[in-house]
Amino acid sequence: MLDFLKGDKKRKKTVAARSKKRKEMPRWQFALLSLSVLAVFGLIFYFAVVKPYSYRWKSCYGHNGFGVCMPYEYSVHGFDISHYQERINWDTLRMAKYAKYPLYFVFIKATEGKDLADTAFAYNFANAKRNGFLRSAYHFFVPQTDARQQADFFIRTVKLEPGDLPPVLDVEKTGGMRKEELQKSVLTWLRLVQRHYGVAPILYTSYKFKQRYLNDQMFEEFPYWIAHYYVDSVRYKGPWQFWQHTDVGEVPGIPKRVDLNVFKGSLDDLVDMTIP
Repeated sequence: MLDFLKGDKKRKKTVAARSKKRKEMPRWQFALLSLSVLAVFGLIFYFAVVKPYSYRWKSCYGHNGFGVCMPYEYSVHGFDISHYQERINWDTLRMAKYAKYPLYFVFIKATEGKDLADTAFAYNFANAKRNGFLRSAYHFFVPQTDARQQADFFIRTVKLEPGDLPPVLDVEKTGGMRKEELQKSVLTWLRLVQRHYGVAPILYTSYKFKQRYLNDQMFEEFPYWIAHYYVDSVRYKGPWQFWQHTDVGEVPGIPKRVDLNVFKGSLDDLVDMTIP
């Protein structure tokens, strides 16, 4: 009886040892998994911290302003805002017109899709004019939503006046649409808004998105506002009028970091773009 129990215990220990051995990961697999995890976290850290703030760490050769290296070869600077920047102190922000790199213009988010209005638009739009900035409003395009409904919503929301810059269409996503479908939808919005305000709207999109989806002759008549961060110059070879060069600007009066832009031309050229 005792021998039987001893044998049973021995068998249990053998089974447990085999089970434990099966569960243990080989050292090379563990090392590979660890390296993979470190690589993923390294990439996240680089793109979330190192790359966005590289302009803070490198020498600007005296051309720094608003917490970043400024494209000093352009003389007309601006910014764009939405509710994300929270409650803006326009009395303080007004002084940015007299900074080392004066801010002259602002693009303000107004609408998104067919029924989403930016909660800070009315406040920011009124104060931009009151404080002497050249202003415009932009619409965030939702590909899955009918372009006519989106255009109608923007027109009902935004009352642009003589002296304002042309309206802006912000296109960043395909929504799963084919290239031809997306282009047709975007062009529908642009045409309807152009007909209403009497000026060609500005088309905003990133460098890569433009190259991949909207780099077509049908869009050449619309001023192009390119988003291209953390580079010393615009790599896009086609014509452009505005360049959003960073998303981590620090401007007094704006609680959160903000996008900064330049205009390719003089201040008189920018004024000539405004609605008559």
